[in-house]
Amino acid sequence: MSTTRKLWLGLAALLVASFAVLLWVGKEVHQQAPPLPTAVVTADGQTLYTKGDMEEGRQVWQSIGGQQLGSIWGHGALLAPDWSADWLHRESMAMLELLSRDAGLGPYDTLTAQQQAPLKARVQEELRTNTWDAASNTITVSALRARAMEAVAAHYMSLLGNDPATHKLREGYAMRENTVAEMEHRREVTAFFWWTSWAAATQRPNEPMSYTQNWPYEPLAGNTPTSTSFLWSVFSILFMIFGIGLLGWHHARQVSHEPLPIVPARDPLTEFKATPSMKATGKYFWTVLGLFLAQILLGATTAHYQVEGQQAYGFALANYLPYSLTRTWHTELAVLWIATAWLATGLYIAPLISGHEPKFQRLGVNFLWVCLLVIVVGSFAGQWFAVMDKMGLKYNFWFGHQGWEYTDLGRFWQIFLFIGLMLWLFLVGRALWPAMDRNKEGASIVGLLFLSTVAIGLLYGAGLMWGEHTHIAMVEYWRWWVVHLWVEGFFEVFATAVISYLFVRLGLLRVTTATTNVLFATIVFMAGGVLGTLHHLYFSGTTTAVIALGASFSALEVVPLALIGMEAYETWKKQHEAPWMARYRWPIMFFVAVSFWNLVGAGLLGFLVNTPIALYYMQGLNLTATHGHTALFGVYGMLGLGLMLFCLRGIRPDAEWREGWLKSAFWLLNIGLSLMAALTLLPLGILQLKAVLEHGYWFARSAEFMDRPLIHMLVWMRVPGDSLFALGALLISVFVAALWLAPKRRSATLPLGKRQTEGV
Repeated sequence: MSTTRKLWLGLAALLVASFAVLLWVGKEVHQQAPPLPTAVVTADGQTLYTKGDMEEGRQVWQSIGGQQLGSIWGHGALLAPDWSADWLHRESMAMLELLSRDAGLGPYDTLTAQQQAPLKARVQEELRTNTWDAASNTITVSALRARAMEAVAAHYMSLLGNDPATHKLREGYAMRENTVAEMEHRREVTAFFWWTSWAAATQRPNEPMSYTQNWPYEPLAGNTPTSTSFLWSVFSILFMIFGIGLLGWHHARQVSHEPLPIVPARDPLTEFKATPSMKATGKYFWTVLGLFLAQILLGATTAHYQVEGQQAYGFALANYLPYSLTRTWHTELAVLWIATAWLATGLYIAPLISGHEPKFQRLGVNFLWVCLLVIVVGSFAGQWFAVMDKMGLKYNFWFGHQGWEYTDLGRFWQIFLFIGLMLWLFLVGRALWPAMDRNKEGASIVGLLFLSTVAIGLLYGAGLMWGEHTHIAMVEYWRWWVVHLWVEGFFEVFATAVISYLFVRLGLLRVTTATTNVLFATIVFMAGGVLGTLHHLYFSGTTTAVIALGASFSALEVVPLALIGMEAYETWKKQHEAPWMARYRWPIMFFVAVSFWNLVGAGLLGFLVNTPIALYYMQGLNLTATHGHTALFGVYGMLGLGLMLFCLRGIRPDAEWREGWLKSAFWLLNIGLSLMAALTLLPLGILQLKAVLEHGYWFARSAEFMDRPLIHMLVWMRVPGDSLFALGALLISVFVAALWLAPKRRSATLPLGKRQTEGV
């Protein structure tokens, strides 16, 4: 059996086993999710909240931005509190205060430690005892807890309105006045917040931990890390070390002695003239840069809200473009522009690979681009109407704001996008099909490229697996299929196959070497990538199995990065293989940057927050944002820009290629991203981690902590990095525009061989 066949069989077995386990975990999450009761009642039979209150409260919360304004169970925005943690702390303090005053001891904070101890024990018993009755599906609370719940609910109802008493706090949270206009809707939101905090502290039946594995850290409620979190954190580190060692051994054993191919004397791709559909992808790259610039502007606006609250340099911006909306668009645009670059690359490269231009392919490419614009404009308009409370709950789920970070689009727009991806799959697939002949050289790489295209098209469908009232634990389960498996998983396989095939076509790699490398890299990545999805779900109302599997396999995601330095060096060398390779210097440099940020952003900073014990304290802090920014743009964004530049070489072959602009843009983007992480996100995250360890999770996300002068100074220190980054994005945009708007270079009329040796 050939090596290629063995690798294909290994990959197939790995994917079948991994997805089988992932689906089994989904069944477990569904069966053991925190119960949503029919009613919350007092011991004397008074109904405090109904299931309808909690469900409609969640709908209201989603319509105002959901996880884009604060967070639930740690997933969401960094400004405004985690509402589960905040409610839990406030309810704990309210009960302690009531107990102290009822006992005639005075204010709680004036008591000695000996006087406080029995009160704390009583509060922990109230919070951790599970009073859910399965037969009646009700939760019963004591009179003491009911009084505390009433006090906390009054605070939130004031906060969600326009009460002057909580105006300062709304400014700290960057919430607009009258965030929720109707009083009844405010009360219902408090019902949902209370339920998420109840699940965070109440112990699972017959188990010593809460439904969220004791997250968040809240000593007053008895929420501390579980032994499971410590145990599997240790094992995950051992798995990572073992995996790196095994990969190093395999690499040393499998060093190829196959002679390098003879580099062609001229660029092989100049023999291929771009087809009409390939040229039509040019408008996609214009769209990529437009979305990229818009994302940067919205990112700066979102960051500025941390220092001026509801305003921007004195202008009441929150009245027209609230924080939850700017952050929604900022995160969505990040995914949209990167995905658009990769989708356009697929449309461009498919005819290049097969040498076949299907009938009406250009029409399909143009139609898909129009659909993309309609989806962006339509979904963003719907989200504005929803957040500004101009849509109502009836249509919000379908056309407004779903409130789930990265998957905020209304369901109608999700379906529209899924149909668009099916069209993309059809267009790329039919152009690739002639190259799928098993007897053709490079068929395995083309096959992997085709299968990753199928996976990209189909996996977005995971975002359609939940409904308006699906349990939040199950929504989180399916949502991370989209965010992790779709964006971080099969798009990366697609990109790996594309880059390898391009190097084969350029004559820099032998087909056999590239095929083996791509298949092996895919196996190594997917070994941790599929089940590594579960590390996002440690504390989302899931079971211990999620921690065990998520910790073990997410550690394996770091393994491929162990040899990233050699990969970067090999990629960098390719620009010097022949004089004509200068044409591809900057696409290759962006690929080198991908390797660097893969190591730093995805590897080093990713593993920093991946183990259960680390994420227990760091989830939802700026340390996770440091990883998110450096991995999302550093890896996937840089890759999108590199692929774009490669495609533009073929779309505009005779246009003047301004090397200086690209060089400046490249370094400004990389230096700007480094400064953004080093001067603001990382130090701010470390300060928040210290606050968590000393006071509890609630404090690190509180207005009291975030309003400190030191925090404001760190936010302002984003300006140098953000400015350089924005300038780099502007330069690369001007560079692309000049390919169409500036006159063709003078050497375009010279013979091809002579042109290739000139400075390009």
